[in-house]
Amino acid sequence: MASQSTENVGFRDRLIAKERLVGTFIKTPTSHACEILGALGMDFVVIDEEHAPFDRAQIDSILLGCLYSGIAGLVRVSEPTAARILSALDCGATGVLVPHVNSAEKARKIAAATRFGRGNRGFSNSPRAGGYGTRTMAEHIRLSDAAVTLIAMIEDVEALDEIDEILAVEDLDGVFIGRGDLAVAMKAENANAPEVTAAVEQICAAAKRRGKPVAVMVGSAADSARFRAMGASAFIVSSDQGLMKQAAARVLRDFAEL
Repeated sequence: MASQSTENVGFRDRLIAKERLVGTFIKTPTSHACEILGALGMDFVVIDEEHAPFDRAQIDSILLGCLYSGIAGLVRVSEPTAARILSALDCGATGVLVPHVNSAEKARKIAAATRFGRGNRGFSNSPRAGGYGTRTMAEHIRLSDAAVTLIAMIEDVEALDEIDEILAVEDLDGVFIGRGDLAVAMKAENANAPEVTAAVEQICAAAKRRGKPVAVMVGSAADSARFRAMGASAFIVSSDQGLMKQAAARVLRDFAEL
């Protein structure tokens, strides 16, 4: 076990290859949902440090559950800072979703925070990511730089003006389109408003030009069709809480009909 890489190398490869990937947000601070979803064969989860009650110890425990069940564990960090990124990666996260990447300069900074060789990620091989010291310095640098996945969240109007430059940043593996935040920033009626859809199309077109994958949140497989047509390949569906709520509501409806 000590020689096993804690990063899910295959996830980054699959994302970059634009395979169809399906995941969900994790809002509940235990490992159980990730273990269940991993056993079912879901491709990835996103531990939501930004909008749910997680501390570092809880994230560490949940990522252990991801490792156990073979599911890629990403962390949506609460802030676009090197310290938050380092914390998630040292705990063994497959990668990070970084919120509010609204400029090429910010994209370059977060990219540098995720890489050793071409960046300035803080080094330690003593946490889970380094096999608790069983990896040499050279091994840890090589394996981590090959596996860590960086996804920038495009959710600000300002980002649209620099979207080509953002997507050109080396080591930025892909983008997640935050339609909800874009809708709020644009003062739009909802995430399906015409102006939001136009922004999504603009981002997807830029990603296609740069050869970068796009992730987006959808309500269902049927809902994903229009985004697949735009070029999106990774889909986040609901959350652990949302999936539980849907299943419970369905059970209650079934019993109400008896």
